[in-house]
Amino acid sequence: MKKIILAVIVCSALVCCTTTASLERSWRDPTVTVDFTKLNKVLVVALLKNEGARRSAEDQLCALLKGKGVPSYLYLTKDIRQENEESIRQRIKNEDFDGVIFMRLVDVDKDLKYVPGHYPPPPYYGRFWGYYWYSWGAFYEPGHYETTKTYRIETNVYSLKSDKLIWSGITKSVDPANLDKLMGAVAQTVYKEMVHEGFITGVGKA
Repeated sequence: MKKIILAVIVCSALVCCTTTASLERSWRDPTVTVDFTKLNKVLVVALLKNEGARRSAEDQLCALLKGKGVPSYLYLTKDIRQENEESIRQRIKNEDFDGVIFMRLVDVDKDLKYVPGHYPPPPYYGRFWGYYWYSWGAFYEPGHYETTKTYRIETNVYSLKSDKLIWSGITKSVDPANLDKLMGAVAQTVYKEMVHEGFITGVGKA
C-alpha cells in the first residue's frame, strides 16, 4: 500500500511540473510553403531579457530544425537596439540565411482565486474503528488563495528572400515550471503546428 501511495504522489508531482503550450491562434501566408529539404539556414531569435533563457530557447528551437537553425546569440548582442541595422542586414545577407524566426513574451496574466476549505468525508460510519482510523488521515483542509499565471508567447517567421511575414502564432502556457521549459514547450508546439498544417514540408510527421 505504501508503495502504491508513493507512486501516486510521484506521478502527481510529475504531472504538476509538466509544462505545456497550446496554440491560441495562428496565421500563415497561403501562398508560401517551406520545403525543409531546400532550406539553407534560418536565424532563430528569442527576445528575452535573461541571456541564459534566451540562449536555451534558441538552442531548443534550433535542435528541432535539425542543423538548419542558427541561434542569434552568435550574431547579435543581448540588446539588438545597440546594433547598427545596416550592419546586421549585411551580416545576415552575407551568410545566406533564408529566414528569421522571432519568439517573444507578449503577455503574462495573473488570476487569483479562492479555494474553500474541505473536510474529506469518511467512506462509511458503520464501524467505530473504521471511522477512527480513517479520521486520522482526513483532517480539515483550510481555505486558501491560489494564483495562476498564464504566459503568451508570440512566434513570427519572416522570409528574408521576399522580406515579409509568412507565419505568425500565439501560444498560451499556464503556470510553467520555468522560463526554460516554457520556451521549449512553445518551440515544440509551434514546430508541430507548422508541419501539421503543411506550412513546412519535407520532414516526417511531427
